Amino acid sequence: MTYGLIGYPITHSFSQPYFTAKFAELGLSASHQYLNFPVAEFTGFAYIRDEHPDLRGLNVTIPHKQSVIPFLDHLDPVAARIGAVNCILVADNGKMTGYNTDYLGFQSDLLDHLREADWTLQAFGLPTNDDLLEIFLAETQALVLGTGGAARAVHEALRELGVTTMAVSRTPGEGVLTYDDLTPQLIQDYHLIINTTPLGMAPREDTFPNLPYPALTPAHFCYDLVYNPAMTLFLAKAAAAGAGTGNGLRMLHRQAEAGWEIWGKGK
Repeated sequence: MTYGLIGYPITHSFSQPYFTAKFAELGLSASHQYLNFPVAEFTGFAYIRDEHPDLRGLNVTIPHKQSVIPFLDHLDPVAARIGAVNCILVADNGKMTGYNTDYLGFQSDLLDHLREADWTLQAFGLPTNDDLLEIFLAETQALVLGTGGAARAVHEALRELGVTTMAVSRTPGEGVLTYDDLTPQLIQDYHLIINTTPLGMAPREDTFPNLPYPALTPAHFCYDLVYNPAMTLFLAKAAAAGAGTGNGLRMLHRQAEAGWEIWGKGK
């Protein structure tokens, strides 16, 4: 059986080695393979399915989490609500259903990072526990850097936690801040900052979102969906200012495991 990843670029991705190791661990190496499908312009699944008639599942990464949707037969309600897909099930009858596992992977990992960083102690002077996290997150505002498919999942995950979110983009728009709007004064009102852009991702490790980093404090927590490298310049600059930081590697693992469960539905 064939599984794989659609995106561009995907040389940075750990998905292929992750699933290759998983197949080996489960004794499936002889029957299962995970391939990379670098696609700059997505025009459908036909060529992949023609070359791999045993295709049973796909992951989707930037920039195609939204562009795959018109080519699917079905859309899971959560993915429809978010408007982005990162996991596709190819059933035995050939029908393709899109899911979003990003938002659950991000949500659970963010909560773990906040617990590990003792965030409510840093931000509000009270030792972190789940009750306090729930209370304070409901009073927290977050900046979500980027407006792509991953950003949509992050907004959904944060809103489920009660967090008020604001999108940040290079392009002005209704209800969207630009990076020029991010003054030191404004940053003080947003204790969570989530990077969903590819800035800082290998091989462009010298790039980073344009923020007033010296305005960050221990009351801030900065999360980067990028996990390669583990410490992006975004995270390094945030940490240097005293903010808590975390990357998206565990998010990758969690959404991957959720995808593996979904792919099992095709049997």
